[in-house]
Amino acid sequence: MSLPHHPGPAPTGMGRGGGNPQMRGFARDRSVSRRRLSRATLRRILTFARPHRRALAVFLVLITLEAGAGALPPLLFKHLIDDGITQGDTRLVVLIAVAVAALAVLSAGLAVADRWVSSRIGEGLILDLRTAVFDHVQRMPLAFFSRTRTGALVQRLNGDVLGAQQAFTSTLQNVVSNALTVVFVLAAMLSMSWRLTLLSLILLPLFVLPARWFGPRIAAVTHESYELNAQAAQTMQERFNVAGAHLVKVFGDPERESAAYAEQASRVRDIGVKRALYGTWFRVGLTTLAAIATAIVYGLGGLAAIQGELTVGVVVALASYLGRLYGPLTAMSNVQVDVMTALVSFERVLEVLDLEPTVTDAPDAHNLRNDVAARGASVELDAVGFRYPTADEVSLASLESVATLRADTAEDTLGDVSFTVPAGHLVALVGPSGAGKTTISQLVTRMYDPTRGSVRIAGADLRGVTLDSLRATVGVVSQEAHLFHDTIAGNLRFARPDATDADLERALRQAHVWELVMRLPDGLETVVGDRGYRLSGGERQRLAIARLLLKAPDVVVLDEATAHLDSESEAAVQAALDEALVGRTSLVIAHRLSTVRRADSIVVVDRGRVVEHGTHAELVARGGLYADLYRTQFAADTVDAA
Repeated sequence: MSLPHHPGPAPTGMGRGGGNPQMRGFARDRSVSRRRLSRATLRRILTFARPHRRALAVFLVLITLEAGAGALPPLLFKHLIDDGITQGDTRLVVLIAVAVAALAVLSAGLAVADRWVSSRIGEGLILDLRTAVFDHVQRMPLAFFSRTRTGALVQRLNGDVLGAQQAFTSTLQNVVSNALTVVFVLAAMLSMSWRLTLLSLILLPLFVLPARWFGPRIAAVTHESYELNAQAAQTMQERFNVAGAHLVKVFGDPERESAAYAEQASRVRDIGVKRALYGTWFRVGLTTLAAIATAIVYGLGGLAAIQGELTVGVVVALASYLGRLYGPLTAMSNVQVDVMTALVSFERVLEVLDLEPTVTDAPDAHNLRNDVAARGASVELDAVGFRYPTADEVSLASLESVATLRADTAEDTLGDVSFTVPAGHLVALVGPSGAGKTTISQLVTRMYDPTRGSVRIAGADLRGVTLDSLRATVGVVSQEAHLFHDTIAGNLRFARPDATDADLERALRQAHVWELVMRLPDGLETVVGDRGYRLSGGERQRLAIARLLLKAPDVVVLDEATAHLDSESEAAVQAALDEALVGRTSLVIAHRLSTVRRADSIVVVDRGRVVEHGTHAELVARGGLYADLYRTQFAADTVDAA
């Protein structure tokens, strides 16, 4: 808080980072100060600080030195006036002036060193927290991602991590710096005039009360501003990705979309004006009070100086110290909100880290590749029952934007499912929609663990093998081939990072897509766009098959990759699949008659149970559910074949 018209450098102890620290503090939700963190949470927070404890110690020493250096100039000004200028001692005037300049240089050096150390601590904490959260989230089961809002999860990696980092940098710095500044300034003021010092403290409520009045209002409009900006950002995110833009162009009305966004933007504008007005009143009020307080000190101090009770240097020094006192005292009145805001951000990060993955490696997990090499890659489901996990088992209410998570017990999706896929064989899974086919495929890839029974590959229960070896053994191609916004080479090497260009070419040739890639402007370095939308559906599917071939798994799970393709694309993808399935154990969710007929055997699933099992001819002759599906679901294929 600057006080006008008094000598000396600008007041310190108000924090850094731009803007008014009181404004930043009072813009936060004061209800957060009523939160209580457990001792266990506080201990865990300190574990993140432990690797940086030496840097934190240096940081605190620098803050102390900086606060002390900031409290010295008014004392020097006192001696400059009383002992130098008044006494006509030119030598002392020069010495004190040099000392003030040297102190300014020292303060600048301390500020740079302070900032360097704090940035090292802060960026180190950000690295530790982000890598910990990212690594943990990567280990979460598929059910977690199916429930969680991506934006909320990204916020934990960005906003909450930054808030947690501030607990050990800006918040710690402001609290310690303000406290030390108040101690040093009060000690100096009391040593010069206890009467004026007490008067200064009596005036303190005049500074705190406006802050208390404006604080809740600033917090309210700030939160409303955040919410409105988040809504506008969500609108842009949904409309600017490829799928959203396509939907808008097909069903949307450009004028309606523009009008809706303009309304959102105008609400952001209005709340911005209101927030700026509150902030201006707040700053003007504090500045006016500071000017009045300065006038009172100069007035009473001037009278005391005329009467010989004080010297002119003491009056000037007290007025200068006043500028260094009210700012830190006002900020400290809000310290609980600042500290708890930072610690609650830490708590939200720890909340994610405390959510245990439901699919993990067992302590004695072994390498599945050894079992496959010894016994072949057979797949067996033995009396498997399964229900999808409930929300409270795999998710967080705050990540789903709900008040509480439902704990209702889900019904079984599968019940007593048993069948075997011999090594090197192709088994087709057929059944009506919702029968449980995709669930079975997800159990084979261990996206989930069965509730009852076991899923085995090469005779080994998947719960007893390492996830790395399972991923190396099983490959998947789904109906919607997902590609990252990366080059073709980058997307392929996601399956095998050490693959050479020759390996990529071999896989692309086997997938019948090499010629297409070579016709692209940048070949393997062509960027495929968001979700691969620069390519057609058939091209994406063949690249997904090339990725599978590059991985060279022993077991292939296919959620029929030709289900939504035109006849020309289907023929190309089917040729690629024929290459991919040669010599591999294959479990295929079949939607086309051609796939079913090629299968060594067919498993018919209905309502989570295996109701039929046999070859195409056997099942048609039996006249059961498969025969009905053959006449309905596969009827179009039958006509095409005829």
